[in-house]
Amino acid sequence: MPLKSGAPHEGRPQDGHRLHRLRSSAVVLTWERGRAIELMHRAMGFAALSFLTLVPLLVVVAAADLASGQGFARWLVAGLGVSEVSQAEVEELFGRPGQALQRTTAFGLAALATFGVTFGSAVQTGYERVWDLPTARWHTMWRHVVWLAVLIAALLLFVKTPTPAESPAIVTVLVAAGDVIGLFFFFWWSQRVLLCGRIRWRALAPGAALTAVGLLGLRIFSQFVFSPLIASNAVTYGPFGTVLVLQSWLVGVGFVVYGGALVGRLVHEGRVRRRLDSVAGEPG
Repeated sequence: MPLKSGAPHEGRPQDGHRLHRLRSSAVVLTWERGRAIELMHRAMGFAALSFLTLVPLLVVVAAADLASGQGFARWLVAGLGVSEVSQAEVEELFGRPGQALQRTTAFGLAALATFGVTFGSAVQTGYERVWDLPTARWHTMWRHVVWLAVLIAALLLFVKTPTPAESPAIVTVLVAAGDVIGLFFFFWWSQRVLLCGRIRWRALAPGAALTAVGLLGLRIFSQFVFSPLIASNAVTYGPFGTVLVLQSWLVGVGFVVYGGALVGRLVHEGRVRRRLDSVAGEPG
């Protein structure tokens, strides 16, 4: 009985088409772009640099905020959204605000500001890798200073407008919506400034929106995961355990910041591709 040699060949074009669609799918494309820019490594670098350069500066700035007198520990607690038990561990780790302010000299403050500017440079490099742009020239360093100043001002505004304790659900939702809107505009502007205006506002909007929503999701995730981890690690490892959890949280922040910008670029490219396809498909 002769073999039906045509049957296997009929399925091959379909299999190839499916494989092509799989390779060009959004998930696979995001995975490949993330590997190309070394997304996880950049997130870990974001966490390390922020803890070494940005956090010391924020500790002094928070201590100088005499109106609240809460210090950087309260700033961090507001960002993490942790429980009262974990709040005590974070506050113990960073000490009293008055001590940080008294022991900081003018030279030390200048050094901290310089290190904070280098953090802005690292974020700029990450955004440039996301958009496949060459490194900006040295005379654009003033943008890092402006970005750092706006970042500190945004953090001050965030900690001064907390969600009231035992507030109704509608109030919590409105505050969360306000935080997302504020984060959207901050990261929309941040990408434009740090990329030196080389990418249009419209192209940067999806990344800013995804970053804002991602940070809100990370805050909710922190309440259920990082908050109990701080309490348990503090018992097991002492203050070092709290540092490990905070570093893990900062890695998550870096992943969302760079990952949001990366997925935002893919969303923008998809919209442009669909627009070009629709224009090409229109009858002449």
